[in-house]
Amino acid sequence: MSETPLSILVIDDDENHADVVVASLEKLGADCVKAYSQHDALEKIQSRYFDVIITDLMLERQDSGIEILKAVKLVSEETEIIVVTGHNSVKVAVEAMRQGAFNYLQKPLDLQQLRTITERAGESSRLRRINRELTQRLDEKFGFTGVLGNSPEMLAVIERLKRVAPTDASVLIQGETGTGKELFAQSIHQNSPRKNKPFVALNCGALSEHILESELFGHVKGAFTDASSDRLGKFEYANGGTIFLDEVGDMPMPTQIKLLRVLENSEVTRVGSNNTIKINVRILSATNRNLEEAVVSGMFRQDLYHRLKVVTIRIPPLRDRSADIPVLLDHFLKQFAKRYGKTIKGITSAARKILFNFDWPGNVRQLRNVAESMIVVDYDSLIDQDDLPEEIGGILTLPHSAETPVADKTWNIDASRGLRELVGKPLAEIERLFILETLQSVAGNREEAAQILGIGERTLYRKIKEYGI
Repeated sequence: MSETPLSILVIDDDENHADVVVASLEKLGADCVKAYSQHDALEKIQSRYFDVIITDLMLERQDSGIEILKAVKLVSEETEIIVVTGHNSVKVAVEAMRQGAFNYLQKPLDLQQLRTITERAGESSRLRRINRELTQRLDEKFGFTGVLGNSPEMLAVIERLKRVAPTDASVLIQGETGTGKELFAQSIHQNSPRKNKPFVALNCGALSEHILESELFGHVKGAFTDASSDRLGKFEYANGGTIFLDEVGDMPMPTQIKLLRVLENSEVTRVGSNNTIKINVRILSATNRNLEEAVVSGMFRQDLYHRLKVVTIRIPPLRDRSADIPVLLDHFLKQFAKRYGKTIKGITSAARKILFNFDWPGNVRQLRNVAESMIVVDYDSLIDQDDLPEEIGGILTLPHSAETPVADKTWNIDASRGLRELVGKPLAEIERLFILETLQSVAGNREEAAQILGIGERTLYRKIKEYGI
């Protein structure tokens, strides 16, 4: 048990019985509060948090325990509820279990059993609360449910995601190829009230008009040559959940008209059928095209465009948020090291600098692929320039002796030329330049920069102040 006493609310209109229960639980060191009516209980539930609530199912000769259970779950999902029942209301107790009660006890109570079950309920409640708080801390540190990034640009996007996720608004996600538009759509779904319902994704640009309509709306047997049986479309399958239409800008005009009808009427008609089917689906869509230009050119319907873009989220390309590269890189390296069963001790400053300064035309997807490639080809547990793929470019691996330190084994051509240009300059100026370049290569991480330079953090802080960096 935790050092902090369990917070317990005991609800019973029999004051003597409530007193006995409280006296028994106080032997556990619990902090107990009593309520003798449904009204009193609901006021206390609204005013403070309880780890465990123990309630009689029959308050004032009514099965009020169910109402209390529903009220608690609206206020705090982590609170565990134990219901107490007589022999004549076991069926109601079973119903309470179905609606989320932790357990039920029959009168007359076995006080030892009461304490044992209450301890278990308290442990369950606190574990759920700890998990929730941990998830919140991870979201604050790493982003919004898997969306990684700490740059100002990404923090602004994450804040917008948090605002739009709990709603049912249609969202248009815009961004270059490889920025992770589907990941953002999944994040919206996973943080919405629909998270326990299906998330269905479909690439509208990869299918012909007839196949796309069948995929979206379904078809009936005999609707076309290969329609040997009825088939549910993506909208029906996603009912209650979210559908993500990727590359919606490539959708054929006839399909756009049918999609608009679905959005306006919340119903679909299978291909080859005249019967409409009611649906409840949230629409998320994405494109790397400029839909405003497509509307002007007549390639995309203006009315559909406005229905899809109730909210617009623009994902910045990776080149415009380079501060996120170290976070993403470390995440992908750990991910692929685990997948391929490799141990990676780190990445050299030279390799990190090249990766940091690369333009990344393929965005996050390209960075992910490069990280996988580096893990696959690495042989010495240290990611260095010789592990970088050719597309990153301009690398020359020079021979080195076994005594050469691993971190110094690779050079690029421009680096050796740059060293010659430093000859004749004051030592202080050279030192300032090396510190500045190292800090830039690790995105300002002073702890990592000190390790690379082989000096203590205090020494680095002093030199940063001394050189006005």
